[in-house]
Amino acid sequence: MALALKASLSPSSSPPSSLQRSRARAAVAVATPGRPVGARALAAASVDPAVVMPTARRLAVRARAAATLLAPAPADKSGVSAAKAMSQARHKGKTAFIPYITAGDPDLATTAEALRLLDTIGADVIEVGLPFSDPYADGPVIQASAARALSAGVTTDAVMAMLKEVTPELSCPVVIFSYFNPIARRGTGRFTAAAREAGVRGLIVPDLPYIETSVLRNEAIQNDIELVLLTTPSTKAGMMNEITIASEGFVYLVSANINGVTGARPDVNPRVKDLLKEIKQVTNKAVVVGFGISTPDHIRLVAQWGADGVIIGSAMVKQLGEADSPREGLKRL
Repeated sequence: MALALKASLSPSSSPPSSLQRSRARAAVAVATPGRPVGARALAAASVDPAVVMPTARRLAVRARAAATLLAPAPADKSGVSAAKAMSQARHKGKTAFIPYITAGDPDLATTAEALRLLDTIGADVIEVGLPFSDPYADGPVIQASAARALSAGVTTDAVMAMLKEVTPELSCPVVIFSYFNPIARRGTGRFTAAAREAGVRGLIVPDLPYIETSVLRNEAIQNDIELVLLTTPSTKAGMMNEITIASEGFVYLVSANINGVTGARPDVNPRVKDLLKEIKQVTNKAVVVGFGISTPDHIRLVAQWGADGVIIGSAMVKQLGEADSPREGLKRL
């Protein structure tokens, strides 16, 4: 993952109702003592969610989910920051579910529907990838997804317009994942202002070295945007501490090694277990694990290790973007 590594190796450096939103917020306990893992997070690595079930079965699933809730559904989280959303998940003892989708794949109308769907089934935060022509921190699935979106004519302005329309309907915050080039072209101040106008609450820039984040971080603060920073297994301890302190929203722990990119993997890097302990020794912020998290077993494992959330990217993008039609993609998602 050349980009995220660059950040860490720098020398210094129709809308759903409130009832619908709460229907799927059940949790299942992990096999060993520890925090319960949201059923929604485990389901994200699979397919055939309730949305594609026959009506009778779907109603039964919803009834069971409602019966197993440990607490009343929270108030509408519109406008809630990523940090607040993570805090709410931790307060309930849950591992937060953060799905990633590429904006505009297969089209922006489908992206809007996907955002509503993911919010309805219980995402705590949603990460939206801004398509870029050279997404070299991403694996083949997300690279292909970005290429499809760009071929369809998707632009940053169009993505922002779509988000501005959809985010007021969502109960969870949206975080943009963008390479620095599109931000620099527009200007950091204009980009963060546009993101805020679109209802975006956070920003992840994988190819911006930590030592070079000060200008963007100041602009983000002025626009109430949380700049989420990444740390990796190759980040030196001193730099990891600085990144952890500076990161807002949550700390993004990349599970891949130095040559890693996004994409499904058979196993989770065992180094993540120790890194979670090290990071939690210097911060109370939520720590989220991403890159390669793609199966229920992966999710259970990192939850047992102490992760506060999981980001599921390629496994989600594949379902939505590689289907025969947008309708089929939403069903698979």
